[in-house]
Amino acid sequence: MTRIYDCTVVSDYATGMRLARSAIARGALVVIPTDTVYGLAADAFSPEAVQRLLDAKGRGRQSPPPVLIPGIGTLDALAVNIPQPVRELVAEFWPGGLTVVLHAQPSLVWDLGDTRGTVALRMPSNPIALDLLADTGPLAVSSANTSGLPSAVDAATAAEMLGESVEVYLDGGAAGTGYEPIGDRAGDTSSTIIDATGFHTNGGKLVIVRKGVISREALAAVVGDALAPEGFVAPVAATPQDEVPAASAREDATGDSTETDVAG
Repeated sequence: MTRIYDCTVVSDYATGMRLARSAIARGALVVIPTDTVYGLAADAFSPEAVQRLLDAKGRGRQSPPPVLIPGIGTLDALAVNIPQPVRELVAEFWPGGLTVVLHAQPSLVWDLGDTRGTVALRMPSNPIALDLLADTGPLAVSSANTSGLPSAVDAATAAEMLGESVEVYLDGGAAGTGYEPIGDRAGDTSSTIIDATGFHTNGGKLVIVRKGVISREALAAVVGDALAPEGFVAPVAATPQDEVPAASAREDATGDSTETDVAG
């Protein structure tokens, strides 16, 4: 039977983490806290587990989840053609609320959905998520909600939506409390998503594809003119559609303006 484990209690934390690791290894789903919203996690290298994640959310392969990673060192293992400005941004803002969309390593044996060769990556700033990632490696993580509903910012809300489709819920308290809500989007603490897939063909620009908790001003302070101006028209490129993520949360990208991204 599905259970929520209170990670503020030492015994629950130890048991919950052990069962979460076991669930991931068996291709089951786990809900975890991140610094932005709660995430629905699966083994990124198990096509069956990723499909289970999409099914639980009521989403199709056209909405591939982003991938959460345990450290900056994992970036080069999962992506290629990484622009220097991206390295500067992740050095500044990881772990934290920045998702970067890059070209995936072509040698990787995984199937996240219809990514068209891209992957959205983020290193979350949450000790529970990082503890699990340190043991499991990269996880496909989408926002812990069913499609069309707001992302969960606590474990109980995630459980109400996802129920028995999830084997283990890790409760780390309210998510997103370390960030200011985004503009007039009350309660929205989504990650900022940067698309770097066109950098080498669009004049060396990184494009903000979703505004989030890392402001344009903060990004520009690090990379300057490498950040594309607002209104910049980039070549059409595939970006993962889901936010935990998962990597867009705007209606024009996902068809669901209420969903936010954990990974992203």
